[in-house]
Parts: sequence; structure tokens; C-alpha cells
Amino acid sequence: MDEPLPPPLAALQRHLRHSFGQPELLLRAVTHPSYLQDHPDGTESNQRLEFLGDAVLQLILTERLFALYPEDREGGLTTRRAALTRGAFLVQLAREVGLDACLRLGASEEASGGREKASALEDAFEALVGALYLDSDLATARGAVLGVYGDVTARLAAVEGEENPKGRLQERVQPTHGNHALRYEVVAIEGADHARSFEVEVFLLERPLGRGRGTSKKLAEEAAARAALGALGQELA
Repeated sequence: MDEPLPPPLAALQRHLRHSFGQPELLLRAVTHPSYLQDHPDGTESNQRLEFLGDAVLQLILTERLFALYPEDREGGLTTRRAALTRGAFLVQLAREVGLDACLRLGASEEASGGREKASALEDAFEALVGALYLDSDLATARGAVLGVYGDVTARLAAVEGEENPKGRLQERVQPTHGNHALRYEVVAIEGADHARSFEVEVFLLERPLGRGRGTSKKLAEEAAARAALGALGQELA
């Protein structure tokens, strides 16, 4: 490819601190399948790169978390990795590096707001990781990806705070009451089998802290934990 990259892609390279030796890989990473409907003779879409990039991203984060949290068991490490590879989080990263401006879309997809669609941004981010790996090596891809993530512990703190209300509640009560002070109890189940609604109450040493509802026991427990966090926050205010 002899033509200069479009400005958004050139800016993306600067953000990654990596200049692609094979710029066609970068172009492919941002090529949505809809683009090929209008350009059937163009390059392939980013779907295969997405498949590869997902695996590379999992490995990079697994290595990083393994080093950062030597006391964590497999389950804890898996939970942390899932938080850092969740779709909504990858969409956030994609926007941070300007991938939304880089996407190559078909006309109909562009008109329907495809540049802002979470699925397109998540796929493009994973494809970008795959392109980085193919253009260089694992060490280079690792450096670029971790550069985008920045402080992994800080990212986790923010993500886990949003996604793990039960964990936040446990952290709030553990210093004073220990690890086993909280108890979650299903107090009501309503609806038919295909449309169940659960109501859960959380107790701190038998003191009720909050109730929550959800379409599963897990979601109801999380809602109860959020309610309990709100109640504790009001007590401390």
C-alpha cells in the first residue's frame, strides 16, 4: 500500500506508538463486513482478525493479571480478566483510541449509526489487537495493548466498582465485621418458569441492609447489594 493512511488511522498509529509495516492489516482491522457490500473487490472484513485478536488479548491480560495478583486463585483471575474484556469495556477503549472515527462502513450501516454501535467497536478493537500481533510479534502487541489499558489495577478498580456491587459491599463491611458477616436470602419468587422474578434481601449480622429484584437470583443479589450500599452511604453522610 503506497497511499498515505487517512488522518484518523495515522492518529491511531500515534496513539498505539506503533507504525504498521503492513498497513493493509490496519485497514482490514477497521473494515466492517458491511463495507464489502459496497466494495466487493476490496479487502476482506475484520472478522478473522477479530477471532485472532480475541485470543491474543486474552493471553496478554492473563499474563499481566498473573503477575499483578500472585495471591489470586484461578477463579479470581478469571473474574478480573472477564471484567477487562467485557464488551462494554472494549467499546470504551475503542473510543479512547479513536477507532470510531477509523471504521470503514457500508453506506447503509453508516446511515444507521453504525459508527457508534457497540458491536462494531468491540469487534474492531479485537481485530486491531490481531493486526498488531500479525504486523509485529507478541512482545510488541503486548506493549501496545497495555499502553492502551494503562494502569490495569486502576482500570479494574473502576470496572469492578461498576460491575461488582456485591464485591464493593463486602469490601465495605469486611474491615469491621469480617469475611462472613453478609448473608443473601431469597425472600420471594414470582412469575411463571419462563418469566421468573426474584426478590433477595441482604443481611449484615442478621440486620437487614437492602432488598433487590431481578430476573435471576444473581441479578437480585446485585440489586440488593446496591441498595445496601446506598443505605450505608446515607448512614455515613
